[in-house]
Order: sequence, then structure tokens, then C-alpha cells
Amino acid sequence: MSDTEMTTLLGFLTDKREHVLGALEGLDDEALRRPVLPSGWTCLGLVRHLALDDEKFWFRAVAAGERLAVEEILSSGDDAWNPAPETSAQEVLALYREQIELSDVILAGADPDAATAWWPDFFDGWRYDTLREVVLHVITETATHAGHLDAVRELIDGRQRLVIT
Repeated sequence: MSDTEMTTLLGFLTDKREHVLGALEGLDDEALRRPVLPSGWTCLGLVRHLALDDEKFWFRAVAAGERLAVEEILSSGDDAWNPAPETSAQEVLALYREQIELSDVILAGADPDAATAWWPDFFDGWRYDTLREVVLHVITETATHAGHLDAVRELIDGRQRLVIT
């Protein structure tokens, strides 16, 4: 078991998660729900996607094989990118934080070489075999979306994470 490796991976993932939340800091409900890009996604939809399609799916279902998470994923038919209008921004942000906490429990002290506990039938022809591969995938996904949020935030109110002079 390589606790140092998992600690390092979790540190990078935590940094990217904090980047996501920091990119949204100070935005009001209207801004969080406003589609800015032609594809139509919103900041709130992206955070819900990270909560459900990344944290819950990859860590609770694939990595840990949590029966309830797997059942919810297979039965929901939910489009994570489109939170219901009656769902508050605070509820979506709290969902992301909750899923992060649940994921961190799974990852704390885990063996990066451990096999995944469940693999969905709908991924035909490829798979991640180890927890390391799953964590690296979620780091990449979270970092990519953090960059999307940086660009969208600049379009919304001009705030830049990295000011280039």
C-alpha cells in the first residue's frame, strides 16, 4: 500500500475541488444559473455534474461499489447538468461538498493499486482497473471543469483567477 501516493493524489484532487468552489465564490443565484456559453450549461449545473457524475459515480459507485450509489445511478435517468429550478444554489453546493466528504472517506488510506469494485455495463470496450486510474481521471475532470469555470466567471463579471499583466 502506498499511503504517500494516495495522500499526494488526494491533495491534488482537493486543490482542484477548492479551485471549483473558489471560482464561484461571490456569485449570486442568477449568475450561477445563467448560461454563458453556446452549449447552455450553467455554473450550478457543472457543480452538480461534478457532485453526481464524478464524486458519487467514480468514487462511491465504481471505486467502492456502494450498492445504494450504484442503484441510484442505474435507476435515476437524472441529467446532473440541469438542476431543478426549485433546487437552491446552496443545496447544489452542499451536495458537492457532501459528495466530496463521502469520497474522501473512501480514499483516505486506500491502496492506489486496489481494483475497482464495480464497473458499469454501459462502458463498452474500456475500463479503469485500479483506484489510481479512477482518482487520476477525477483529478483531470475536476481540473478541466475548474478551467471552464474560470473562463465563465470572467465572462460573467470580469473576475480573473490569474491576472496576466
